[in-house]
Amino acid sequence: MKPRAKKRYGQHFLHDPGTIERIVRAIAPSPGQRIVEVGPGRGAITAPLLAAAGALDVIEIDPDVIPPLRQRCTQGELRVHLADALEFDFTALRGDGPRLRLVGNLPYNVSTPLLFHFAGHLDAIEDMHFMLQREVVTRMAAEPGGKDYGRLTVMLAPLVEVEPLFDIGTGAFSPPPQVVSTFFALQPLRQPPFTLRDRAAYAKVVAAAFSQRRKTLRNSLGSLLSAEAIAAAGVDPGARAETLRPEQFAALAERIPTPD
Repeated sequence: MKPRAKKRYGQHFLHDPGTIERIVRAIAPSPGQRIVEVGPGRGAITAPLLAAAGALDVIEIDPDVIPPLRQRCTQGELRVHLADALEFDFTALRGDGPRLRLVGNLPYNVSTPLLFHFAGHLDAIEDMHFMLQREVVTRMAAEPGGKDYGRLTVMLAPLVEVEPLFDIGTGAFSPPPQVVSTFFALQPLRQPPFTLRDRAAYAKVVAAAFSQRRKTLRNSLGSLLSAEAIAAAGVDPGARAETLRPEQFAALAERIPTPD
């Protein structure tokens, strides 16, 4: 008996054979790689990944899917971690071994917190391949100046390179989600593409700027920086957040006064 999808876990199980084949081909698993699937569900991509890699770690929050998952995935060593991915220590899982390759159909209701949790373990991660709703992936990969460009885009910019790969229709899942999904890759950046000395200050500036994105920086950043300080960073105080490149936010962050 197949486990039912549970709304509280945001489960939408992938079942379309063509989509599954395309995803596995894009991931290109091979023996010796440390592949970790987040949210294996019914094992649609788990089984072919395991067969190709020979061993696979899976992080699953729902205990009901584990027995049928083990029954389905027998061609290799399946290591099951019953845990919430939001709290899982991926750095500890890597240990002294090769960097992890994370894959999965992420629950859409906690997608942003999950992405930032993974970002906290980038030293342990080789690359990531995930499915999310198309609108979120569009925001992640957006360029300055458009309505999709926002806080998520800028916060990920110094950490990962975002590569949308292909869209997946609602019919490929059971139950079907209400939105089209996108399969995409994230490549950790070992060196930020611009100087970023204080990540906390960067996050503070980005959050303040986009919390009132219709306002000019002079107003949205008024509690952090004066108009003179904004201008000294090489940024127009009359500009709006969505027009700034990530490196300009980093320049603004350097102007925040540090406590004595």
